[in-house]
Amino acid sequence: MKFFQSLSDSEMEIMRYVWDSGEAVTTSILLEVFAHKGWKVQTISTFLTRLADKGALRVEKRGKANVYFPAVTEAEYHELEARHLVDSKYHGSVLDFLTAFYGGKGISAREADELKRWFDREAGV
Repeated sequence: MKFFQSLSDSEMEIMRYVWDSGEAVTTSILLEVFAHKGWKVQTISTFLTRLADKGALRVEKRGKANVYFPAVTEAEYHELEARHLVDSKYHGSVLDFLTAFYGGKGISAREADELKRWFDREAGV
């Protein structure tokens, strides 16, 4: 993704299907998968266009149909989303994020130890 743009709940549903399926998808496949939602062709097409514009999907033309592939993995997306959250809401401070996340409730000794090990690994200690 060139730049980060959060995905809507419906866009995430589509992306989860794309990531989980491990295969290219088409509008017709997604119409079947999400038939229970009552989404029409235009709705699915709009979601796919938005996902491609946001850089989450890449599109290939095959005959008359567009085929969609993930442009990022699910892990990459979540990493970008987390970084965007910390940067936009906590001025890039992971410490401020963690302080807000735990809300003064404290963390368990096990969680503190896991975080310490993670930070040590990331810092190359």
